[in-house]
Amino acid sequence: MIKDVVVALSLAESRDVAADYAVSVATAFDAHVTGVAFAYEPVMPGTLMGDVPAGLIESSRIQSRDAAAAAAERFEKAAPPGISLETRVMDATVVGGADLFGRIARRFDLSVVSQSEPDRASGQDLIIEAALFQSGRPVIIVPYTQRAGLSLQRVLVGWDASRTAARAIGDAMPFLSRAEAIDIMIVATDRAKEDEITGADIGHHLARHRLNVDVKRVVARDTDVANTILSYAADSSADFLVMGGYGHSRLREFVLGGATRGILASMTIPVMMSH
Repeated sequence: MIKDVVVALSLAESRDVAADYAVSVATAFDAHVTGVAFAYEPVMPGTLMGDVPAGLIESSRIQSRDAAAAAAERFEKAAPPGISLETRVMDATVVGGADLFGRIARRFDLSVVSQSEPDRASGQDLIIEAALFQSGRPVIIVPYTQRAGLSLQRVLVGWDASRTAARAIGDAMPFLSRAEAIDIMIVATDRAKEDEITGADIGHHLARHRLNVDVKRVVARDTDVANTILSYAADSSADFLVMGGYGHSRLREFVLGGATRGILASMTIPVMMSH
């Protein structure tokens, strides 16, 4: 059941794709949505700290607060009538803001964030990783090119029989139950044996929930998993992807797995991930 959604608001004055998508999700599920905007502390190189006038630092801090307040105001004004929403503006460092968002997201059913834009300096990758690895909740990452709201005409589910994939399917059930068609996709590096029915078990499980499911086994030779998934999504006109978000800890810092990193870099449709 999706009844409480949190979204990380963009400070850029351009269209906020995550905010718009979060509102479409909240509208579909009659849910409350909370927009969080961070007023980031100025980042000054350590070698310059003693040479930067205090007034300049304070001016940068005020500009950041104004940008966060403006983002919250845009979110409120753009929301359709009747939707239940609120905004929060919070002071934080870039790293601290990501950690804070991850902890805030624990108290919501779902978080929504935007994909990091190439060649644009931001802490967006940190926000995504915190939402995925620290919240214990599912997260939807929205492509920075996204224009449409939530659509579930054809949902693609990446399945590798892992714990994270199983968790993602469980978390995605409110969305899967509304999907018109669902493709369970297994990416293999070689052909299956004649008696092998990889993926049939999860297909049967979802069918017992009265879901319209097809199991697709794709053999990918000399091609990475992320590109194989995204190519299939394009060919099948999928409009929503569900998959486990893989990563491993290195001194308490998560390092994204290859498929997860590849999807986040090249995604073309909204992706719901769970860890």
